[in-house]
Amino acid sequence: MRAWLIEIREKQKLTQSQVAESSKVERSYYSMIEGGKRRPSVDVAMKIGHTLGFDWTLFFTKGSNETIHKQQGVSK
Repeated sequence: MRAWLIEIREKQKLTQSQVAESSKVERSYYSMIEGGKRRPSVDVAMKIGHTLGFDWTLFFTKGSNETIHKQQGVSK
């Protein structure tokens, strides 16, 4: 699970559908990304990062499916 991604989205008061629409992906695909079941392509990671305002490379760092990303300034 990517709790850090959920936290970023929720802090901005956005739904999964809103992020998916803005990022031009299906909501079900975005849900799988948040759940840690799918890893986004570079293109999709860039779009989600742009939509939510974070560095898209977070998706490709070690432990990107972990609950807490303290080194990135995102904590629960």
